[in-house]
Amino acid sequence: MTDDRPTIDPRPRTTVGELQELIDQMIEHLETAKSMPLSTNVLVDREWFLEALERLKAELPDELRAARWMVREREAFIARTNERAQEIIDRAKAESRRLVSESYVLAEAVEEANTLVRRAEGEARRLRLEAEDEVERMLERVETLLAELLTKVHNSREELHRARPAPPDVPL
Repeated sequence: MTDDRPTIDPRPRTTVGELQELIDQMIEHLETAKSMPLSTNVLVDREWFLEALERLKAELPDELRAARWMVREREAFIARTNERAQEIIDRAKAESRRLVSESYVLAEAVEEANTLVRRAEGEARRLRLEAEDEVERMLERVETLLAELLTKVHNSREELHRARPAPPDVPL
């Protein structure tokens, strides 16, 4: 390897801009690295790259560590809240089952509603069948009327053809 690699300044606590510059240097280092023959792999200076990564890791702002802690705390809070919500839901379901099972009025209302629905469905079926029968009778009458009209049209045409005078003879 040639020693034209960029130097890494070991200063304590760098700024975000400086960390971005380091990342840019790493990207440039990879982009300008020599390719291996017949391969997409490149030769990089492992030591320099590891130093750069270690520096990035060490220089990450404290805010990131705090943010990671906050995310973990938030997830734990959400888990506790979900557990509590599930307990409340379970208690509410148990209470609703108890109320439903004890409710004579509700059972009676459900039975009455079912009876009414069955009665309404039967009435609707009866009305539909009566309407279909009536439509069938009307269509039959229309069909008969149309058949009679067609017969009259045929008869009128035949009568017209019979009444037509024969064409005059044209001398040649």
